[in-house]
Amino acid sequence: MYRPEATEVTRCIASKIATISSGEIGMTVSAIQSPKRNSGETEITDSTIQSPPEWNLGKTKIVDSTMQSPLKRHKIIVVFGATGAGKSSLINLMAGKEVATTSPDPQCCTMQWKDYVIGFGGESYVVFDTIGLEEPQLGIKEYLQSVKNAYQLIKELDRQGGIDLLLFCVRADRVTATIQSNYRLFHEFICEKKIPIVLVITHLEREQRMEDWWERNQATLQHHRIQVAGHACITAANRFDGRHQIFYEESRITIRNLVEKFTADGQKQTWIGGDNLFISLMRKLKELLTPSSFVRKKDLVSRLTKRCRMPRDVARQLAQMIKQDVVEASSS
Repeated sequence: MYRPEATEVTRCIASKIATISSGEIGMTVSAIQSPKRNSGETEITDSTIQSPPEWNLGKTKIVDSTMQSPLKRHKIIVVFGATGAGKSSLINLMAGKEVATTSPDPQCCTMQWKDYVIGFGGESYVVFDTIGLEEPQLGIKEYLQSVKNAYQLIKELDRQGGIDLLLFCVRADRVTATIQSNYRLFHEFICEKKIPIVLVITHLEREQRMEDWWERNQATLQHHRIQVAGHACITAANRFDGRHQIFYEESRITIRNLVEKFTADGQKQTWIGGDNLFISLMRKLKELLTPSSFVRKKDLVSRLTKRCRMPRDVARQLAQMIKQDVVEASSS
């Protein structure tokens, strides 16, 4: 039986159900797509996936920076000369401040050293303040004292990567046999003429023109076979004023320019330390012994074991190698 009112009611009910269902579906879809609470979490998750957190980026930058620009090593300078030549004052002059003590040490001996880290011109330097010979020849006692110092110096220079520059510090005076012996000790014996050497003449604050000393003495230096890559006539005394203070500031510029010139990247030659150089050095040092001096093997072994803390068998081997050239020289 057809009942129109029932049909209208049915349509009305169906329409309401459809509307409600549609709204619920819409709400459900809306809730699934962008619920308020989940929206923030979803964005955080997406952000984490697409863009790493800031601290990760920072870490990456540091690593990249380190890989692209590795830290430079310190450049190594050996300052040497007799006591009183002004080595410590020279180091302070280069540094622009007092880093090295200038008071003399009565207990010092040949090849005793201290090292200082200084910086200028965007570079960093380790400077070894090293005591040279006080006399042109060595006595046996001084020779044996130098064994420990030489061994430790060569080991440390080797550990630091070698030598970039020698600064030979001499007091403004006449050229002596001691100056010649110190030149040979460091430039020929230790560095085997492979490292540039700059002669630094100090105590020139009373000269009218500091360069005059070089002009007066250059021929004498050449006569003593002292050949250098460069020279600096300076004053390292910072206790004066007026004209002397001007000389002091000029001296700082002069010595820094020479250091930068001769330690420039790519100039360094191969320098090999180790036991072979130590043996060679101790052999050559015997050339500077006084004629009456005689090195005994057991004295060398004692020094190497007690002062250098070598195993006795290694000390005996090195002592034998140091002594060997005496036999060769006497038989030739």
